[in-house]
Amino acid sequence: MSNEQRPESFDERFRRRSHSFENDDFEKDNTDEVADTESGVETETFSSKETDDYYVEPREKRNGGCLSSVLLPLIAGIVGAILVVMLYHTFFDGDTPVTDNNTDQTESKELNEVKKDLEEAHSDKVITDTTAAVKKASPAVVSVINLQETQSLYGLGAGEIQEAGSGSGVIYKIDDNNAYIVTNNHVIEGASELKVNLESGESIPAELVGTDIWTDLAVLRVERGNIDVAIEFADSDKVLVGEDAIAIGSPLGAMLSGSVSRGIVSALDRAIPVDFDNDGVIDWEANVLQTDAAINPGNSGGALINSDGDLIGINSMKIGQDNVEGIGFAIPSNEVTRIIKDLEEHGEVKRPFLGVSMMDLYTISSDILQGQLNLPEDVTAGALVTGVQENSPADIAGLREYDVIVSLDGEKIENSLKLRRYLYEKKEIGDEITIEFYRDGERQSTAATLE
Repeated sequence: MSNEQRPESFDERFRRRSHSFENDDFEKDNTDEVADTESGVETETFSSKETDDYYVEPREKRNGGCLSSVLLPLIAGIVGAILVVMLYHTFFDGDTPVTDNNTDQTESKELNEVKKDLEEAHSDKVITDTTAAVKKASPAVVSVINLQETQSLYGLGAGEIQEAGSGSGVIYKIDDNNAYIVTNNHVIEGASELKVNLESGESIPAELVGTDIWTDLAVLRVERGNIDVAIEFADSDKVLVGEDAIAIGSPLGAMLSGSVSRGIVSALDRAIPVDFDNDGVIDWEANVLQTDAAINPGNSGGALINSDGDLIGINSMKIGQDNVEGIGFAIPSNEVTRIIKDLEEHGEVKRPFLGVSMMDLYTISSDILQGQLNLPEDVTAGALVTGVQENSPADIAGLREYDVIVSLDGEKIENSLKLRRYLYEKKEIGDEITIEFYRDGERQSTAATLE
């Protein structure tokens, strides 16, 4: 990434501030080196319960008189009942549907059931579908408290553990012993300890299971206790612009937990630039849903639901400019589903690894491009290799410092962001990739096997 000082343009300022939350919410700021990993999805399988066939051995016919006339119908009835029970278990055990995100420990009510319960409990009030949707989803939305160790006076010894900030989270899975919560990576970043406040007001400790800086997602685990509701996931690929969008979370902290704001889905598939280290160079583009439902500091990690009370996204960011209103973003539920399964299994999202550090060619002056790198004048876009990790796929393939990568598998690479997106979204660990690059003014090609 470029260290060259230049005036900040409006576009760069927009990119830098697009992920910023003011006050208590956490910035997406990570100056540490980020390891490349591959995304993967854990497949859940279900096996049917085996049942022994019921078999009655033939018996020799005897004359039992009146006693037989009474006992035989009775025995036949018992045998028939046993057969019915055995057949039921044979055909139905193990085939009971289980939702993608929940185990069979909970059973969420349908929206009409929730609405009916509300109407019975509040017969003097008008109950809308929005009211019912919020009632259905709210028990699964929690506050996430980031606790960090403060520096003691004069930097001597350990300080106290204090609240450094807060956000929101969503309970998405429950098993016999634990409940699992998805939130934003920037909500839990830097935490020494984590705490979760449930809708009931109960505060419980949470354990970090895994995080992913690239998608800004994290998974927490808590003891199940009295938790009995997990959110239901909608298919975000079926969401349409103009649909209702309801945000639930803890704006400005746990004091306002359970706050609800309502709007619509304003746009789909927005690509929002992300600068992780605030150096003015875009590191990633987040694919998100856009909504005009109010998303404020503390809403990060909370639920964006549809009119059925099902999750369509995890609230993640807003445009933090004074003259901008009603532009918030959420990570689509289908993306969330894919990432949290990997975080549960590996603690991270595994992605293909090439083994190079890069900077964008457009950040380098033309004098250096033609004078020191000997690039042709028409080569103005690409990813400049600034370092090659020893024994990495790039090293084995023969890439060197100051090579300029311009193509992967025949697809043009304009910058380091495009290179990362190609690796992470189109390749898998073990795949071979063809790399075209310039070295000393000559275009060359090599192949690497991704790890």
